[in-house]
Amino acid sequence: MRIWKSLSSTLFLVGALAATAAAQAQAPAADQPQAQAPAADQSQAQSQSSGSASGQVTTVNQAIDRIIAREHDEVATIRHYTPIIETYIQDMKPDPDMGAVPVKDHYYLGQANLASGVVDNSMLSGNKKGGVLDQFNPLAHLSGYFTSDYVPAGFLQMVYVDTNGFDRQHYQFDYVRSEFLGSVRCLVFDVTPLPKSGRGRFKGRIWAEDQNFTIVRFNGVFTPIQGINGYNLHFDSWRTNMQPGLWLPAYVFSQESNQRDILGNHIRFKSQTRLWGYDLKNASHQQELTELTVEAPGAIQGQTDSQTDRSPIEAEREWQHQAETNVLDRLQRDGLLAPSGPVDKVLEAYVNNIEVGNNLDIEPEVHCRVLLTGTLEAFEVGHTIVVSRGLLDALPDDGSLATVLAQELADIMVTKPSTDQWGFNDTTNVSTVEALNHFSFQDTPGDMQKAAEKAVALLKNSIYKDKLGSAGLFLKQLDAESKALPALIDPRLGNRVAAFDSLVANSPALKPDNLDQIAALPIGSRIKLDPWDDSISLLKPKPVSLISAREKMPFQVTPFEPYLTRYQRPGTDVNASPSQADVAAKQVPASQKQSQGDPQ
Repeated sequence: MRIWKSLSSTLFLVGALAATAAAQAQAPAADQPQAQAPAADQSQAQSQSSGSASGQVTTVNQAIDRIIAREHDEVATIRHYTPIIETYIQDMKPDPDMGAVPVKDHYYLGQANLASGVVDNSMLSGNKKGGVLDQFNPLAHLSGYFTSDYVPAGFLQMVYVDTNGFDRQHYQFDYVRSEFLGSVRCLVFDVTPLPKSGRGRFKGRIWAEDQNFTIVRFNGVFTPIQGINGYNLHFDSWRTNMQPGLWLPAYVFSQESNQRDILGNHIRFKSQTRLWGYDLKNASHQQELTELTVEAPGAIQGQTDSQTDRSPIEAEREWQHQAETNVLDRLQRDGLLAPSGPVDKVLEAYVNNIEVGNNLDIEPEVHCRVLLTGTLEAFEVGHTIVVSRGLLDALPDDGSLATVLAQELADIMVTKPSTDQWGFNDTTNVSTVEALNHFSFQDTPGDMQKAAEKAVALLKNSIYKDKLGSAGLFLKQLDAESKALPALIDPRLGNRVAAFDSLVANSPALKPDNLDQIAALPIGSRIKLDPWDDSISLLKPKPVSLISAREKMPFQVTPFEPYLTRYQRPGTDVNASPSQADVAAKQVPASQKQSQGDPQ
């Protein structure tokens, strides 16, 4: 039986590599990095050109050699970037009914300086960087041997497989199968450190896309798991195709369920790490130049003739608007605010419905934007309502979303927050690392209470008046988790979700075991973030019926499972070049497709 199993695997591998080779022969060179790619990517473009010239891949050894060479280039490419990195961790405990529930949480936000190694420059006040000895251990001993804590840079290390020894001299590679991740066909290998290969080696599984043999996913742990200064943790790391031929780290999920610390205590946790802001230096400028138009002299003359001096009220409004623009522009340039897009229009439709129901005509017009961080918060800058990605992810329905927006709309109407201090451009000229400590848009408790009372009145006159029970449920669930999840619930720039006592009092009781009652969603349920240009879109997952109360997971961390695709040029429905995964799929016999795994 063992001989037959080995023979079957060999025959299957030959077929998979033959299909890959055929796909390589048919695919054009258009998928290589283009000439207009950033200068930082030139080394990658050169390496891929040399890789293409090395010939087709038809054997396991050739595939391994290509994967190794490509990963060396990938490490060099990643080090040209300074993305924002956000890590959110929930410590878990067993629960007889829910399986596991969070009891404590931790939040880290920083800007990675990958050119200097694994360096995470914290954007939060009070967070200290780990030292040189513990930077590779996400869980490090502190205060002698009496406690342990998380080291942010240790989670950043999980974007690499191995930075200084990923080769045949340090690893054994065992082919597993060929399968699809999303629409991208991959070759799957188990990777094991060789004896005496050194500390910090990766042990686990890798997925390499079959076009340029870039590792797009790796799942495992750095060895040894326990060291003298901390613990290495299991993780699942994903890269996405952000530009032609360019794959960069985007998501890392980490979890331990049965690890023990030096005192014998269980280590149980789940964490999500997200990276974005790879193109911070270029995105805003490209958008501005794209929208730039040159007007004819006659049109300018016509505008000048009709111009009049502005009244003091108009001048004050213009000053406030300029201050608002200064703040929003800086937050976007620093990678904290998503560019204007379709999600904003959806939010503005809710605001408009509330205004229409109350016969309001607010000037200047109220707009909406999305803060890219995962904390649960909202605020307003002038006449712009800002809601965090994390809060949008957790809101379960129309009523709860309308309630959050009504609170901020009421704040604009009742407290009329001033933006005077941001009217001078130098007051907003801060770096990404400085931004969260420089800006603050928190209201006083008194102002929040006034706004909450006004918001309830607005909601009762709106089309959402019959959906406020679900909003009360969300608030109850939020209050129930407030002691365990302060890092998620406490705001960094703006306001936490208002209490709305009247809505809570009139809402149904929380029933955790009722599958029909969804009070709040898991983290990451609604918003998809493009790590390259920071644009966002609404997720469109297929409906899933719950089979257990354990799947409700309000505000909880879950694994990542992105649907990988090859880069598509904006405004097109096809890839920059034909996907070799698709070409190869057409050439695989039907009898093999089930064992390989069809695209999801």
